[in-house]
Amino acid sequence: MSIEEDIRKKWQDNPMLMPKVEKVVVNVSVGKPGEPLEKAVKIVESLTKQRPCKQKAKRTIRDFGIRRGEPIACLVTLRKEKAVEFLKKALEAVGNKLPKGSFDKLGNFSFGIKEHIQMPGTKYVPELGIIGMDVCVSLSRPGYRVKYRRRARSKIKSYHLITPEEAIAFVKEAFNVDIT
Repeated sequence: MSIEEDIRKKWQDNPMLMPKVEKVVVNVSVGKPGEPLEKAVKIVESLTKQRPCKQKAKRTIRDFGIRRGEPIACLVTLRKEKAVEFLKKALEAVGNKLPKGSFDKLGNFSFGIKEHIQMPGTKYVPELGIIGMDVCVSLSRPGYRVKYRRRARSKIKSYHLITPEEAIAFVKEAFNVDIT
């Protein structure tokens, strides 16, 4: 029996082990304040149907003309149905293929989109231009809430954490993605 078949059998026996998409974070780093950042904010808002927040530079980098505290990027966090809907479109933009190196040891994964117009249903608007973005996906299981809640917080056992193999099996099954 292969690893993926073993994982699927484990999920059928115990539904509490089935992973789910906790959140999807879309990050666009422009590197300049002003008009380019405002254009990126409009593009991200049109793609995600949610208002992004601006991120400020942590340090001054003279070579790039960036000053500390200057807004240079925008990001939006999507959860529940919005996250799954956006993730399906984003994976189509990369051809439903992800490298195995995109997955970390806790089962989360990230990938980049070079041009936002690759996403299905997106039209090119000359006034806004073309931007690239990073998409970071966090997976979790039912029961992870005990780690983050305020009252009676407790640790999660190591056997309940998501492994990279389980994350790969979940992404293959839920989103029909090829892992290379």
